Amino acid sequence: MSLLRPKTTVSAHCDLPCGVYDPAQAKIEAQSVKAIQEKFQGNDDPAFRTRALAIKEERADLVKHHLWVLWTDYFKPNHLEKYPELHDLFWQATKAAGAAGAKGSVDPADGQKLLDLIDRISTIFWETKAA
Repeated sequence: MSLLRPKTTVSAHCDLPCGVYDPAQAKIEAQSVKAIQEKFQGNDDPAFRTRALAIKEERADLVKHHLWVLWTDYFKPNHLEKYPELHDLFWQATKAAGAAGAKGSVDPADGQKLLDLIDRISTIFWETKAA
């Protein structure tokens, strides 16, 4: 039996090496959402606006996906202990990316609100990476 037992035990706080997680992915998509909202406001062409809305909704869904990957795969209970606002922050950010927020809005202020929330998550993320 001792032949099957590993000689070295390793541990990690995430599922894969930490280099795969980065809030920049969510931020890039959120920047696209805001840029589309701005372009939508400056263009009256119905075909352009229809296409812009479809792309904006896709990008908003990607924001939610990247946020949920961070929340469910990277952040662990010890992070929540140190940053008790994390749960609410992720809830607010995914709501801000969804139909009640940037996904359902053409107002660049909603896109900026989403970016601000992602920046707050990013600050905490990088603090945890430095620890």
